[in-house]
Amino acid sequence: MTTTAPQQALVAADPERVANADRTIARMALPAEGLAVEDPSTGERIATIVDVDVDGALEAVAVADAAGRAWARTTPRQRADVLHAWYAMLIDRADELAHLIVREMGKPLAEARAEVQYAADFVRWYAEEAVRPRGDYRDAPGGGAQIVTRRSPVGLSVLITPWNFPLAMATRKIAPAIAAGNAAIVKPATLTPLTTLLAVELGRRAGIPEELVHVVTTSRSSAFSEAVLRDPRVRKVSFTGSTPVGRTLLALASEQVLRASMELGGNAPLLVFDDADLERAVEGTLAAKLRNGGQSCVGANRIYVQDGIADAFVEALAERLAGIRVGSGFGEGVQLGPLIDDRAVRSMAALTEDAVARGAELRTGGSAIAGAGHWFQPTLLDRVPSDSRIAQTEIFGPIAAVQRFSTQAEAIARANDTELGLAGYVFTESLDRALDVADRLETGIVGINQGVPSNAAAPFGGIKASGMGREGGAEGLEEYESIRYYSIARRRTR
Repeated sequence: MTTTAPQQALVAADPERVANADRTIARMALPAEGLAVEDPSTGERIATIVDVDVDGALEAVAVADAAGRAWARTTPRQRADVLHAWYAMLIDRADELAHLIVREMGKPLAEARAEVQYAADFVRWYAEEAVRPRGDYRDAPGGGAQIVTRRSPVGLSVLITPWNFPLAMATRKIAPAIAAGNAAIVKPATLTPLTTLLAVELGRRAGIPEELVHVVTTSRSSAFSEAVLRDPRVRKVSFTGSTPVGRTLLALASEQVLRASMELGGNAPLLVFDDADLERAVEGTLAAKLRNGGQSCVGANRIYVQDGIADAFVEALAERLAGIRVGSGFGEGVQLGPLIDDRAVRSMAALTEDAVARGAELRTGGSAIAGAGHWFQPTLLDRVPSDSRIAQTEIFGPIAAVQRFSTQAEAIARANDTELGLAGYVFTESLDRALDVADRLETGIVGINQGVPSNAAAPFGGIKASGMGREGGAEGLEEYESIRYYSIARRRTR
């Protein structure tokens, strides 16, 4: 059965909300020439940012290194107080930040507001973690000495962030870096730099020393990485992005033996078992699939549904997807905004065409939406062949690709048949099955009966080619710390 949704009329933007975002951009005193920043809902240029060259990046390294050495001598309480003040500043300016996220990234305003809170949560979390320094004191097993372990700042950290969560991905790296006593060089994606620039400016107003955190905007990504990661003053790199780029950065990091955190590509399996609560499974799948327009590394990529519930699940999901309100993130009630650029739209069309050509059933959507900007319909493909491109690649868009399975063992084997292992999802009413399947999935994160497992208090990260290291939780602070061990001689007295 193949059906498609009619061509959708896009929900228009609220002019006042657009004006609010533009007033923020105007106050940022951006340069007249440089890199263009565009609104993906219209394709229009909304701002121009500085395009920093390699020499400028290395100057930032020098300044930040000196500031970091001073910052490392501050007390945990001093660092915590600054982070608490930054959190308060982010919350106070939450609406302004959300409007800016919509303008440069395109997600619906409700999602942008949720991102601001999520981003601020990382700042608050690491303000609290800063005053809980970890260490240990114990006897040497053979006697004669005490073993003392303590943490110290890892050193100048290079933080490279993606375009899809321009605020949360910045604070998730900056907050633990400075909580641990480090300086940072932040390179945001050139598609969405404005939110990061504003967030760091708010951090400076909250008390972060101006020289401590530098935002470097540049179109010379490769030259930036090669120069900065080879600078001996740099001791840490944290990157969120694709696996191929992550491999390149790891090779560079190996030259100086840098500490590295890599949050790389995802190909998340979502498993719906016959005993799942149908309504909860559909809601969870929509959340896991359409959050950020599907442009998320933990987005549900391969949806495996057991035979007994598959027909009902597909019907319910098709109905919900066909009713999604698409339009400007500033539009009333919008649930799905634009894709980030034309390349993403072309990718969605090509993946859909390939899947249908190989036998997949197009249940709804399947086409780009006419008009200015970068639009694609919310799409459902059923009975997707395992050899189709969409079953083997990270989709990064609003296409739900359903495959069917018979047994639990089959579902687990197919779910793990990928080099990637970031996130996975399980929907079942059986606690035993939920935990058994979660244990067998080769992923760093598992959402059980929920589609949005991210939390500032939890360690976010993957296994296999999805990366190394963790962001969030107590574990996220450890990524910016070095463990040092003191051996204290002990001589017994009489």
